[in-house]
Amino acid sequence: MKLNNTSQYAIRIMTYIVKHESDKLFNAKVIAEELNIPYKYLAAIMSQLVDAKILTSSRGRDGGYGLASLPSDIKIVDVINAVKECLHDTECLLGTKKCSVETKCVLHDMLIQPKKDMLNVFNHTTLEELKTK
Repeated sequence: MKLNNTSQYAIRIMTYIVKHESDKLFNAKVIAEELNIPYKYLAAIMSQLVDAKILTSSRGRDGGYGLASLPSDIKIVDVINAVKECLHDTECLLGTKKCSVETKCVLHDMLIQPKKDMLNVFNHTTLEELKTK
């Protein structure tokens, strides 16, 4: 299991905001430059995070993006779901078309527990916990 670029960027964006949390709003262009994410791509991700009510947005000269709730209330899985990644995919790490119980790759059975462990991390880790990482 591998997160797609959008999910990776979304987690990096949210971690950046949490680590720099203050009363101010964050400018998307600044975040794009700081994280080296193409601005248009970042803006689209931020829009999805606003739609999912993870971020708030405000227009105007003093506008920007802020957290919609406390970092302790936002889990990694919330961020991943906001950008519509399917965590229960059947994409094979070895590149086979489908990797499932019926069509196993040679590593399938050995990767079941690590996949469960990763899902557990996503489901139980909050952005607050990422603040100090």
